[in-house]
Amino acid sequence: MDCPRGGLQAGGRMRMRVAPGVDVLLRNPVAFLGSSRVGLITNPTGVTGDFTSTIDAFHRDPRIRLTAIFGPEHGARGDVQDALPVESYVDPATGLPVHSLYGDARRPTAEMLEDVDILVFDIQDVGARFYTYASTLTYALEAAAEHGLPLLVLDRPNPIDGVHVEGKPLDSRFASFVGLHPIPIRHGMTIGELALLINAGVGAELRVVEMEGWRRGMWFDEIGLPWVQPSPNLPTLETAAVYPGTCLFEGTNISEGRGTTRPFEYLGAPWIDGAMWAEALNALGLAGVLFRACHFTPTFSKYAGERCGGVQVHVTDRNAFRPVETALYMIAAARGLWPGNFEWLPPTYDGRCHFDLLAGTDQIRKALSRGVPVEEIVASWRNELDVCLKQRKRYLLYPEGGS
Repeated sequence: MDCPRGGLQAGGRMRMRVAPGVDVLLRNPVAFLGSSRVGLITNPTGVTGDFTSTIDAFHRDPRIRLTAIFGPEHGARGDVQDALPVESYVDPATGLPVHSLYGDARRPTAEMLEDVDILVFDIQDVGARFYTYASTLTYALEAAAEHGLPLLVLDRPNPIDGVHVEGKPLDSRFASFVGLHPIPIRHGMTIGELALLINAGVGAELRVVEMEGWRRGMWFDEIGLPWVQPSPNLPTLETAAVYPGTCLFEGTNISEGRGTTRPFEYLGAPWIDGAMWAEALNALGLAGVLFRACHFTPTFSKYAGERCGGVQVHVTDRNAFRPVETALYMIAAARGLWPGNFEWLPPTYDGRCHFDLLAGTDQIRKALSRGVPVEEIVASWRNELDVCLKQRKRYLLYPEGGS
């Protein structure tokens, strides 16, 4: 490994510099794009190794004919909060149309694709099934197949490694924009590998531009690339590590920490005694995690302006930590301590509970409500997970190992 491709970790230890798919493409874009008019699906995480936005890199490169930009949830420039519709507009930096894929339309339409010969997807995923960028990718693949366009995925690392897989595979009855495919919550795949899996059922003309230097055991802070928050409430890698579990709290009346400086790490409510909850959770001796009692006042979302008691999740060993299992223990403890206060959020317009859409099943919620031990709940999906792992293998592109 030569020095220009390396970086320093704490203590001066050299770390690997991984080349993301966009850097590989930019060395010789004509080999991948020819003279095609490019429609780029991206957001602020679409960035080169030297911090240049993929939008700007494509626009400035005379070898690339960028004609349209498509923005997912949170927008192409990342300035919109979760679940809010994203408007279409003209990008002031490039003068190009920016088509929203999180508004009235969630897939590219024929009108949007009029001046496009090839779609390019460059978005950082976070390794959790319910993160909506995989759904945007799905709809893009379907649109590409429908309109006879090729789709190129510029691959990026799974920030929480590509080894650990956890959670019940999704039941198709609970498919939604927060989960369309029968994969586990923590899937351990890159966005390019996910594209291959998804496209097996779509049949689009798909090509993945693979990274160079990434191995499955790597976490994002081991690869020498800049961390750009994938969405407004995922500011750090520490947040991403807990997110596959604590995002499940979105389906309850406990705040998941939105509106604080530690979303998904702070969990609580006005009726929670943080010290009691922390004591109960720490007594379980869960692997790789400790809980600290805390107070917080969200500025928006649940309990905005109200003082909440709760806990902060501190990951002490990220390779031993199991975020999904940990979150279920947290919910079970909260239900046991405050049975008169804890609630599942009511069903949405289509009659399904948001928790069930996140969990990919109604069986977990029902089991927790009956007081079934968490270890039994986790054991109940083991056979399904084993089958899923075998199917997943055929789509993996990168070797085992870490930094």
